[in-house]
Amino acid sequence: MKKTVLENGISVLSERLPHFNSVSLGIWFKVGSRDEGEGEKGICHFIEHTVFKGTKNRTASQIVKEIEAVGGTINAFTTKEYVCFHARVLGKDLRLALGVLSDLVRDPLFDPEELEKEKGVVIQEIKMTEDTPEEHVHELFFKTFWKDHPLGFPIAGEESTVKAFTSEQVLEFYKRHFGPERMIVAAAGSVEHGELLETVLKELGSLQGQNGNFSRHSPKEVQSGVKSFKKDLEQVHVCLGVEGVSQTHPLRFPLIVLNTIMGGNMSSRLFQELREKRGLSYAVYSFLHSFTDSGVFGLYVETTPQELPQVLEVIKGQWKSLSKGEIKEEEVQLAKEYIKGGLLISLESPEGWMNRIAKNEIYHGQEIKVEETLRAIESVDIKILKEVGEAFLGKEPCVVFLGEVEENCSRLW
Repeated sequence: MKKTVLENGISVLSERLPHFNSVSLGIWFKVGSRDEGEGEKGICHFIEHTVFKGTKNRTASQIVKEIEAVGGTINAFTTKEYVCFHARVLGKDLRLALGVLSDLVRDPLFDPEELEKEKGVVIQEIKMTEDTPEEHVHELFFKTFWKDHPLGFPIAGEESTVKAFTSEQVLEFYKRHFGPERMIVAAAGSVEHGELLETVLKELGSLQGQNGNFSRHSPKEVQSGVKSFKKDLEQVHVCLGVEGVSQTHPLRFPLIVLNTIMGGNMSSRLFQELREKRGLSYAVYSFLHSFTDSGVFGLYVETTPQELPQVLEVIKGQWKSLSKGEIKEEEVQLAKEYIKGGLLISLESPEGWMNRIAKNEIYHGQEIKVEETLRAIESVDIKILKEVGEAFLGKEPCVVFLGEVEENCSRLW
């Protein structure tokens, strides 16, 4: 991997993969929904949408047509800690694609009329999430778990905040948070670093930073206990979890292994016990989300109200078992091979490489060799897993129910 930092603060990263004819490009910004204020909920995601509505040089249709005219794709996404605008094209079209992406982030119009129309699109997206119980219970869980901290804000925002956005507010937030000092340009595949660097200098080299200071406040505490949200549904959806670790924490890899054993794949304890052996649930899995300074380790399950008590007993049994260090060597080895294999398979595409080098820059500020990651996974043993299980699963979790749940739901956990 090659890296160059421009005078204005932009980090330019490239990973040449000679066996690919295509290149994946991404312009990343180290800002996300956790950097929003109370009246700004959803503004990063809204910006992600609205830069595609036109720039000083291209209309909305021209943005897409220029990429699709060479067989490429263009898109964007927002998370709690970063926003990415990305494209994939043949290597010969790198300059074209980077020109379009650069135009999006350098000269967005934020036209008031277009912003008003896009509000309707985003509000439909919010309503769609609310109508999808699996997604909705996760949002309710994060809001409850992180309490008033912005990590609990929904990425798409709330209908009331989105409706209230003005073009002036959007532009001010954009200028304040989307400067070159928080920008990463990453490319992987059929790419030469010199060509990439030359194009970035041409397209983005003249950008001036707006604010070099950037600080986030860490969550002081997370919530535990039980909370229910009544909704007329056929099933009950459950999301529960405890505080996890940050992206750079030394226990992250042991927790990744523990997560895989708990409910990270079809061989996991929860999938086998609840779906395969008992037929009590269709969807059940555990998850681990790590951020700059904190994280969450949890699980999701859906079932009928009648079978909920039985489902929760199985979950509590497995939760307690792992917290007591009741782990077999076979489980550990299976989980580690699954994680290592998944990592290597993800790097069978330019997108996988582009995402990896960009995220390593965001969280570590440097390249992390694949071999180093594989060694870290392999080094996890039963001894450390027992310690991690006791330390994290010994805590009282935050439990959120969505559906037709009895009033005194606290007795269920």
